[in-house]
Amino acid sequence: MHDFLLTHDTPAQYAHALHETVDTLAVHLAGTRSPRSAATPEELEELVAAVDLERPLGDLGAVVEETRRLYLDHAVHFHTPGYMAHLNCPVAIPAVAAEALTAAVNTAVETWDQSTTATLVEQRIVDWTAARIGFPTAGEPDGVFTTGGTQSNLQALFTAREDRLSRSHPASRRERLGRLRIVAGEHAHFSVAKAAHLLGLSPDAVVPVPAARDGAMDPVALERALHDVAASGGEVAAVVATAGTTDLGAIDPLADVARACSAHDVWLHVDAAYGGGLLVSPAHRHRLDGIERADSVTVDFHKSWFQPVAASALLVREGRNLRFSTWSAEYLNPRHAVQPNLVDKSLQTTRRFDALKLWMTLRTVGAEGIGRALDRVLELAQEAGRIVDEAPDLELVARPVLSTVLFRHVPPGADDAADRLVETVRNTLFDSGRAVVASTVLDGRRCLKLTFLNPATTTDDVQQVLELVRAAGRDAAAPRPLEAAAGAR
Repeated sequence: MHDFLLTHDTPAQYAHALHETVDTLAVHLAGTRSPRSAATPEELEELVAAVDLERPLGDLGAVVEETRRLYLDHAVHFHTPGYMAHLNCPVAIPAVAAEALTAAVNTAVETWDQSTTATLVEQRIVDWTAARIGFPTAGEPDGVFTTGGTQSNLQALFTAREDRLSRSHPASRRERLGRLRIVAGEHAHFSVAKAAHLLGLSPDAVVPVPAARDGAMDPVALERALHDVAASGGEVAAVVATAGTTDLGAIDPLADVARACSAHDVWLHVDAAYGGGLLVSPAHRHRLDGIERADSVTVDFHKSWFQPVAASALLVREGRNLRFSTWSAEYLNPRHAVQPNLVDKSLQTTRRFDALKLWMTLRTVGAEGIGRALDRVLELAQEAGRIVDEAPDLELVARPVLSTVLFRHVPPGADDAADRLVETVRNTLFDSGRAVVASTVLDGRRCLKLTFLNPATTTDDVQQVLELVRAAGRDAAAPRPLEAAAGAR
């Protein structure tokens, strides 16, 4: 019996299964108002453990219903207004349709003979994104889709490392590896340090550059860091500028950073995993001015482009630099191949056709439609910042730059407890299921964080979540009965 497989003999079974699943999901989404259930970790562990994987139900309808109770009812829903935690977005419907197509066909895009036009679609999206960045065509810019910003940054820094080591030098490769440095802003993504570790660089390879008051990299401090590395006998493999830091949303001064990199002849990588959506923003594209001078750029389409996970890309100014990732095998991608094999420039072998998601979204709503949705999110963050700043019991930690708002709840008489309340408030909201917010540490102090990526969220939704924060804070700050009794004595 092979009728559970999708073949040319089972299209009817496939259609029935998909309709049943989609109908269940549609009803669930229509009735979902909170970002998660209030189930405890213990209850969820018990729910999963109760499933006997050795005894199949034998009926997809029953399995879909079981999955609804097990997964959908307790999933964290990023499309609900109460979700304001991490860089997770509601997804474009055309992209979800693309997921259904690619999952059913099961295309693998590593080689031409497994993908044909899928290879061409990905390449077209890569070329289109490179043009949006502003890479000059003379360098034959190129790129590749990845699983996310961490992988994109890893491949970018690997490419930069190999480019640096390919230059003539009297020292051996091993000697130079120990002296290579990556210069990055103090608020750069953690994946930069992780990449340095994975690339075999020294423990102190990442040189942090202090930020200016707005949280962006200080160009003067960058110049000083580049001089210091050279003076100490090191080599800079790359400078990493960030277009949208995770907490502050800060955008490093890309044009100034690019000028410094050019003067010192070092690779510039721009991590625009978060802020890359500004490439299609009608109102804010200018905030990425200078990005066209980068040697490589990371863009996460599954953040500010409203695509399902996973959809990221690494773009390089000169396509020839992707040769460092090429490794050939006769059975897969022989060197004499005539047609393009995308595995030649990817760290992965088997790889999903993720580019179709963005392709179908662009073909349905257009780049400007995506950009307008992002612009609305940025407006919402500004509105939320004003609400927080004007509230007597809330403290705005930093002015919003992209779509994050950092703040503290300071109940009357509890000024010294604001930091301590942060995790209590966050956990209380999460446990209730009514709202999900994040937390972070900035300048040594803990604060709450609202992250907006849902253009349907309103200021009323923001007010409601802030009221939940206040209630949780008041409850946490209130003296317990034993404390009150001790105070009375």
